[in-house]
Amino acid sequence: MGMDESELKKKLTPEQYRVMRERGTEAPFSGRYVEPNEKGMFVCAACGNELFSSDTQFKTNMPKLRGWPSFEDAIPGSVELKTDDSMWMHRTEVLCKKCGSHLGHIFEDDKETKTGKHYCINSVCLDLKRKAGD
Repeated sequence: MGMDESELKKKLTPEQYRVMRERGTEAPFSGRYVEPNEKGMFVCAACGNELFSSDTQFKTNMPKLRGWPSFEDAIPGSVELKTDDSMWMHRTEVLCKKCGSHLGHIFEDDKETKTGKHYCINSVCLDLKRKAGD
């Protein structure tokens, strides 16, 4: 695990802590990674675990999922999926496998993705490590 909650509370912004550790959601279209226009590796803002390559990010047209970064696949072994029945909905939560932080949710999607998976992730949970030369 590495960091305990008090260390995470110091490291993360209040908004990051609310989303990542208290399973919140950022406001739609508020995040800096909503538009897929930067290249590199998206890592967990809490622990630095590599999560998503920018090559798998896309712009969604699904009304309920627009406003957050969308990815069609995660780095193998980087995330954990967990059933989430909160807020009277049946969803699948996406967690960082290394530190257990909440990242967002995954949905089935055979219209926009080649993988059939649609990761809807909060920008505040991510840091972008740019590729050299970009």
